[in-house]
Amino acid sequence: MRAKKYSIVLLLLVTAQPVHAAERLTWEQCASEARRAHPDLYSALAVLQQAESDKRITKGALLPQLSIGASSQESGSTAKGGSVSSRFSYSISASQLLFDGHKTANLVSSNEESIKAAQQNYSAVSADVRFSLRSAFTELLKAQDLVALSREIAARRSNNKRLINLRYQGGREHIGSLRQAEADLASATFEVSQAERGLSLAQAKLASAIGRDQHTPLSVEGAFKATELSAVTPDIALLAKQNPLFQELDAQSRAARYELDASRSAFAPQLYLTASVGRSAIDQLSANPLDWNGGVTVSVPIYGGGTGRARVSRAMAVLSQDDAREKSGYLQLYDSLEESWKGFLDARQLVLVRKKFLDAAVERSTIANAQYSNGLLSFNEWIIIENNLVSAKKEYLNAGANLLIAEAQWIHAKGGGLESQQE
Repeated sequence: MRAKKYSIVLLLLVTAQPVHAAERLTWEQCASEARRAHPDLYSALAVLQQAESDKRITKGALLPQLSIGASSQESGSTAKGGSVSSRFSYSISASQLLFDGHKTANLVSSNEESIKAAQQNYSAVSADVRFSLRSAFTELLKAQDLVALSREIAARRSNNKRLINLRYQGGREHIGSLRQAEADLASATFEVSQAERGLSLAQAKLASAIGRDQHTPLSVEGAFKATELSAVTPDIALLAKQNPLFQELDAQSRAARYELDASRSAFAPQLYLTASVGRSAIDQLSANPLDWNGGVTVSVPIYGGGTGRARVSRAMAVLSQDDAREKSGYLQLYDSLEESWKGFLDARQLVLVRKKFLDAAVERSTIANAQYSNGLLSFNEWIIIENNLVSAKKEYLNAGANLLIAEAQWIHAKGGGLESQQE
């Protein structure tokens, strides 16, 4: 009688529903909020803004430079009868760069390529954020189903224990079978608690992946189905070159080439158009007329301690490094695309296989339950079939979750960001 009461209480515990209402989100809602709130995207946007500011700073050298100056001085003598005089002056000066061997123009072009690199970096960060978010979304979707599945298994184990206890009481089953059923129920109860703790962890991870500071209970809506159904092998080489990471490395390489050209232009003469106007006076400012001058200034570098050649040498080394990084990045992206495409196809096919195993396990369990109830099947044979059913349900759930992760990895390898319409 005590065992029966214990089973009822245990069943109530494992089938109890959570009391906290959870905010329900779709994938589109998660992606939309992450685009607005994720700190990694703000950081990448700040890098882009810095690159744009660098271009404006460099480009400013091509525009007229204006300055205004003023000074006031007093002088005198400590000798007896010495006089004190005052001098005041002000001026406005202007200069315009006419020619510097295209140094500034090359630097502006380098900044433009840096802006493109920063834009591609933003796209790459968006792809990373999307993958992390999709993984967290999938983990929560799996955790929700796992809690429900664990409770279902625990209820099934409880019913099995009750059946075996009745057969034991009637002398048709031995104590070993009853102890095995009790152990299976204890294991199922633990898995319910484990799944519920995993659900809380998955909720927290999804909130962080979205970019939320506050971690409140969440739930998600979705299905374990891939949206990309084509089985035709894509053009891996083309996809690798279209990836934002490769595009970023390519832009950095072009920026380094412009930097090299700019460093070589440091040996070219610099030509400026200059002009100034001002007025100076001693004691009475209004008595003196305006002074003005205008002309052309030419500066020819002759020797700078070898710094010019050192800058050229450094720029050549940076260009070589960036070219090598671009090639290395391409090879890594190519391998990643190949691997993720294979993983996606494997995961998609495995779901079908696991579904067949689950269907078979359900049929076998239905037949085995009837045979065991009628004494046509031994406990050892029956419990193996029961365990196979439990395993088949878990493996089918895992296969579905792995499919979504594999699809997310494939989209990430292609550089798909939060703006991607693929789920």
